[in-house]
Amino acid sequence: MRNIPFSPPDITQAEIDSVVEVLKSGWITTGPKTKLLESQISEFCNTGKSVCLSSQTSCAELTLRVLGIKEGDEVIVPAYTYTATASVLYHIGATPVLIDCKKDSFEMDYDKMEAAINEKTKAIIPVDLAGVMCDYDRIFKAVENKRHLFRPSNDHQAAIGRVMIITDGAHALGASRKGKMCGEVADFTNFSFHAVKNLTTAEGGATTWRNIKGIDSDELYKKYMLFSLHGQTKDTFEKNQGTSWEYDVVDTQYKCNMPDVLAALGVAQMNRYNEIIQRRHQIIKMYDEAFSKLPVTFLKHSGEDFRSSGHLYLLRFTGKDEIYRNEFYKAMAQNGVVCNVHYKPLPMLTAYKSKGFDIKDFPNAFDMYKNELTLPLNTKMSDEDVEYVIEMFTRCISRPC
Repeated sequence: MRNIPFSPPDITQAEIDSVVEVLKSGWITTGPKTKLLESQISEFCNTGKSVCLSSQTSCAELTLRVLGIKEGDEVIVPAYTYTATASVLYHIGATPVLIDCKKDSFEMDYDKMEAAINEKTKAIIPVDLAGVMCDYDRIFKAVENKRHLFRPSNDHQAAIGRVMIITDGAHALGASRKGKMCGEVADFTNFSFHAVKNLTTAEGGATTWRNIKGIDSDELYKKYMLFSLHGQTKDTFEKNQGTSWEYDVVDTQYKCNMPDVLAALGVAQMNRYNEIIQRRHQIIKMYDEAFSKLPVTFLKHSGEDFRSSGHLYLLRFTGKDEIYRNEFYKAMAQNGVVCNVHYKPLPMLTAYKSKGFDIKDFPNAFDMYKNELTLPLNTKMSDEDVEYVIEMFTRCISRPC
């Protein structure tokens, strides 16, 4: 029996050497490696600026704060997502408005999303689940249709002039749609580099944004730096250049910068990231071909005008329920294959139930969840590992394991 973990980090000698280089340099906190990683991400995403921070969550929260979203504002988010998408709204006092899935889709019901836009709505946070980019044409059409309702409360919001699109791209670095990369489509995009992501810095994340007329990207970058380092006007690396120790603290802010010792991992991974995505798509193709005649449906990762980052392999058991899915999960584990479920919708979680959300109001999200299973998809898997997963899956679906 093989043992197939769900999502181990893909660390090679290149990552080890990069980290050792930083450790030997005498400079391990935010410095040249972090700045290099930021420039790599911007180049990869076809954007002008990026900011690397301690997590996608910190990136998302700081983006909301930089844009001036605050108590009394509403932000639209899908019900079918991980808590980090919505929890940051409670951190800043904004009100999340949860939207059900479209029937038989992991994406929001865009008609319901558009209907939810009102004078209090400041942003929409789409989620590029599994690394598949959302229908941004429909999202932008919705906010343009409701542009007349938008009430900006600062210069950044006025420059955008409509409900802002702030993508949760935690899964989606490297995804593309209609010839554009994830990162250059939405107004702002927040990526995750957590240990289980395609590209990892152990913990970390990045924000990038498209060029927006009326917003100075250099000034925006400086604002992220202030917000991520106590509101201090000069970071430690800058102070150590020997020009002046003098600094000021202009606001009481946060501490969520990315250190060089972690950025070193990301720099090495960026150098081979296209190969990582390519391998993930090879595995997806093997799965798709094997499961095409089984009583399951699976998320499409590529098509005529899109290609995912290949982050997660989501499938659903036709006509089955939670009990079947959970037993199937156990059977796969007993055969050495660790699977997962993405996701339990937010209204099913205690934190959101206690805030008044009820899964009965989100029937399509529940239907997507109840029979969903996520198979191992990682670049540590050999073809033989993939074939073993397929064999165990086929065996378990055809008879009790």
